[in-house]
Amino acid sequence: MSQRISRQAVYKLTPRLAKHLVPLGEVVANSAVTPTIIHLVQLRVSQINQCCFCQHMHTQEARDDGEHQVRLDVLPAWREAPCFNKQERAALEWAEALTLISQQSVSDSVYQNALAAFGEQDLLELTTVVLAINSWNRVAVSMQFVPDISL
Repeated sequence: MSQRISRQAVYKLTPRLAKHLVPLGEVVANSAVTPTIIHLVQLRVSQINQCCFCQHMHTQEARDDGEHQVRLDVLPAWREAPCFNKQERAALEWAEALTLISQQSVSDSVYQNALAAFGEQDLLELTTVVLAINSWNRVAVSMQFVPDISL
């Protein structure tokens, strides 16, 4: 495996990455896109994109914010897991559809479900979260960022 640009060098050489992607992933105050939903979406998208670095980071952040480990454990099977509420399910469905858009367009039913759960403004807020984490995943995966995992 060849050496890629290090995480530190990426941020040093292109500081606009963080300058623009961090705010893109933030939502307005009083949004229906809660911190819990943000954590679930960031982690699920990172799982789909096979981004080890972001999975590690967002799992830890979710736990630090009080997320239950059991929900994190079953997140890949969220459709079958009874521990996610209607709004979380709509957010996860929307996030998966946007992340996998090159494989299949976003269906009217997925859109209508997300719109009903969030309304126009918050659906757009959720969309920015999905855009940001997909972008971060692409940077981390392409540069082979590796989390500091010690057991």
